[in-house]
Amino acid sequence: MGNQVEKLTHLNYKEVPTTDPTGMDKDEGPRIGVSYIFSNDDDDVEPQQNAVVSDISGEHPSSQPYDPQLHEVECSIYYRDECIYQKSFSVEDEADGGRGSHLTTYTPENLLNKCKPGDLVEFVCQSQYPHWVVYVGDFQVVHLHRLEIVNSFLTDASQGRRGRIANQLYHYKPLSPATVVRNALDQVGCKDRDLSWRNSECFAAWCRYGKREFKIGGELRIGKQPYRLQIQLAEKRSHTLEFQSLEDLIMEKRRNDQIGKAAVIQELSSHLQATEPEQDGGHNNEPGVRTVAE
Repeated sequence: MGNQVEKLTHLNYKEVPTTDPTGMDKDEGPRIGVSYIFSNDDDDVEPQQNAVVSDISGEHPSSQPYDPQLHEVECSIYYRDECIYQKSFSVEDEADGGRGSHLTTYTPENLLNKCKPGDLVEFVCQSQYPHWVVYVGDFQVVHLHRLEIVNSFLTDASQGRRGRIANQLYHYKPLSPATVVRNALDQVGCKDRDLSWRNSECFAAWCRYGKREFKIGGELRIGKQPYRLQIQLAEKRSHTLEFQSLEDLIMEKRRNDQIGKAAVIQELSSHLQATEPEQDGGHNNEPGVRTVAE
């Protein structure tokens, strides 16, 4: 497959290694990695007509206005004990005017008044993968779209979706704005098997932070999984999955964003209920499901 830009289609949660997000897991042995089938997720920019995902109310997602707190999954990413990404509506944002305000979405026209060169922008919509772009100035962005790095106007790249400045989601130290813009522009025209990123988020984050972990094959997938995706199920309940590489974890996070909060909670709840009898019976030798009450 070479460096084909790809999407990860997840197996069910029962087959995914899980762990305690506090890092207190005592099993030091290697775990089996997450299995995926590959294709391109950023081609899925049009609403999915046959999607089975529904809102808690049972209505089709496209019939309701977009509400980030209703539709988006709160989660955190840890590399060993360090939090490197967090999406939370309860985090205080003094500079942005309140809790979770950095996750507020705006129309593309309003975003143009807020963006500065080097900013990352995340466009969001129900039943679609988030689309990330790098703002390079003069109303233009650079982004990975349909297996090619392209330069577009921000309003065109949005395809009518609402968006937000996404600089605060990843906790890595950013490069200078000029370097971020240069990283993005230098890749324009790169396509197909010459690409080094599986999706628009990995490309945009690499431009801003310069870390090889965002590239295809940037990390060796051996030994114990150092990355953890902590998914918030309720105010004091979370579920954690382990991954061997950041790019694999990002693909699972994006899958959760695409299917939506209600579907993720339903999927995990069904999995947790199915595993409870095995845990209670003491006969389950698989890596355990650990849903933490904080």
